Amino acid sequence: MSTEDTHANGSASAEVAARVERRWATIAVIIIVMMALLAAFAGIHRATMPQPRVETTDPSRIHLSGEFVESNLGSVLEANGNVTVRAIGQQYSFTPACIVVPVDTPITLRATSADVVHGILIQGTNINTMLVPGYISEQLMRFARTGDYLMPCQEFCSFGHEGMWGKVKVIDKTEFASRAKGGGRLSCVGQ
Repeated sequence: MSTEDTHANGSASAEVAARVERRWATIAVIIIVMMALLAAFAGIHRATMPQPRVETTDPSRIHLSGEFVESNLGSVLEANGNVTVRAIGQQYSFTPACIVVPVDTPITLRATSADVVHGILIQGTNINTMLVPGYISEQLMRFARTGDYLMPCQEFCSFGHEGMWGKVKVIDKTEFASRAKGGGRLSCVGQ
C-alpha cells in the first residue's frame, strides 16, 4: 500500500465522518426547532383557550349572600359520602382557619378570595391552588393518613402575609361522621 492510497483512504473516511456529523447536527437542530414550536404552540393554545368551567362570584358580596356566606363555610358531608369544604382567603387569614376532613374520602375544596390574590398550599401534599378575587377555585383532594397539615398562603398578599396560616385536621371517618350528624358546617377552630 502506497502513501497515496493511505492518504486517499483517510480523506475518504474523513468525508464520510463529516457527512455523518452534518446529518446528526441537522437532526439535532430539527428536534430542537420542533420542541420550541411545540412549546410555543402549547403555551399560546393554553393562554388563549379558556378553562372548561369558570365560576365567578362578586368578591364585595361574598360574606353577605350566596355560597360563601359565613354560615356556609367549613366542611359538610354530602349525601353521596363525599365532603365539600368551602373557604375564603382574605388579608390576613383563611376562614375557617382550621378545616376538618375525614381520612380516605373524596373531598372537594371550593374557595375564593375576598380582596387580593392568595394561595392555598397544604404542606406534605400536592394540593396547591390560587384564590383569585371574583373566581371560585375548585380542588379535588384525598388524604391517606390522619394528622394536622399546615396551610400557609403561598402568594404574597401584602404586609402581614407571613402570618397568614391555616390548618387542615384530618380525622378518622367514623369520628367525622359522628360530628357531621348534627348537620351544619364543621371546622376545628378553637380546638
